[in-house]
Amino acid sequence: MNFRHLGRSGLIVSQIAYGNWLTRNSSRNEDTEVACVRAALDAGITTFDTADIYADGGAEESLGRALKGERREGLEILTKVFAPVGPGRNDLGLSRKHISESINQSLRRLGTDHVDVYQAHRFDLSTPLEETMEALADVVHSGKAHYIGVSEWSAEQIRTGHALARELKISLVSNQPQYSALWRVPEAEVMPACAELGIGQIVWSPLAQGVLTGKYVPGRDWPQGSRATDSNDGSSVLANWLTDDVLSRVAQLRSIAADLGLTLAQFSLAWVLRHPNVSCAVLGASRPEQITDNAKAVDVRLDEETLTRIDEILDPVVSRDPAATRELSPPDPGWRLV
Repeated sequence: MNFRHLGRSGLIVSQIAYGNWLTRNSSRNEDTEVACVRAALDAGITTFDTADIYADGGAEESLGRALKGERREGLEILTKVFAPVGPGRNDLGLSRKHISESINQSLRRLGTDHVDVYQAHRFDLSTPLEETMEALADVVHSGKAHYIGVSEWSAEQIRTGHALARELKISLVSNQPQYSALWRVPEAEVMPACAELGIGQIVWSPLAQGVLTGKYVPGRDWPQGSRATDSNDGSSVLANWLTDDVLSRVAQLRSIAADLGLTLAQFSLAWVLRHPNVSCAVLGASRPEQITDNAKAVDVRLDEETLTRIDEILDPVVSRDPAATRELSPPDPGWRLV
């Protein structure tokens, strides 16, 4: 495993972070979760990303159990707050009440007295940003988190949040956007702003929800047990990529990857990690061997000729519009985060 600083902070993270939305937000059992966590540790992964909403808190609980007995100082544990975790009107969003209560519940489920990065899962349009940042500052100053991060905030929101964080003497060190060779939305505005401010990207869905592994083949039925056939997945983005045009272009990348001795998944992860503002990529798994194989991407360096060929093949189907940054404000406790 290779490691990078999270932005310009002093925190060092593994280039691959293990994320358990996939293993615990579906029908898969806890044995699979434990096996995947063990595979991640064996691969040298020290960074673990989860959220209070995943499996209605079950993801944090199972991650805490899977990591029990590991040296806490040798791990970087990240979780998130925003989405509804109960039926009440205040069980969601980024109010002081919800943040203050949520961090305590997350720590209890994770079985730890602090997280390394506490992340605002989305931007809350219904709560003053000053209130949100003051509440997050209290979390840090009380020792319940070392740093704060955000997820799917626009460049303007990140700039404003970063300025408030500095005033409050806390470190906003990370942004967690969706990013892959098919979804390049953060490149135009978010990544340049973050690079300027010293904020690193912890990217999610670097394999475009499995599309960039090549397992979805045009004209064939989707593999049983894949996200495309999982009724619990809830992904609307995946459906947009399951078209013949996208899948046939992705299939063209397979031979380029093979020439380099790589699987398509390793090739696609290497593409994400080549960006200087990406500190790490969050990798989920349905089987532990996926973690073992895909973690090898950290040693891959793609040359300019290869990067140009990727662009030529994928360009017509790539999403780049900065307006697609997933800004959401929960209207009621029944709202669900995808």
